[in-house]
Amino acid sequence: MRKPLTALILLAYLFAYIVLASTIGGMVSAWPRWAELAFYVVAGVAWIFPLKPLFAWMNRGTQPPEEE
Repeated sequence: MRKPLTALILLAYLFAYIVLASTIGGMVSAWPRWAELAFYVVAGVAWIFPLKPLFAWMNRGTQPPEEE
């Protein structure tokens, strides 16, 4: 049950993040090129960090596969 719920949360989060980043990206176009590049680098990487607890919750309680 956790994996389908996590997938829905992930899709909603990514949609909201994309809308927010693109909205801010429109405002950033007036910045100097180096600042604009810095924004896009940070925005391109920062989306993953809030998801770490979500993935930890999703995998909690599952047993690792046994090796043969």
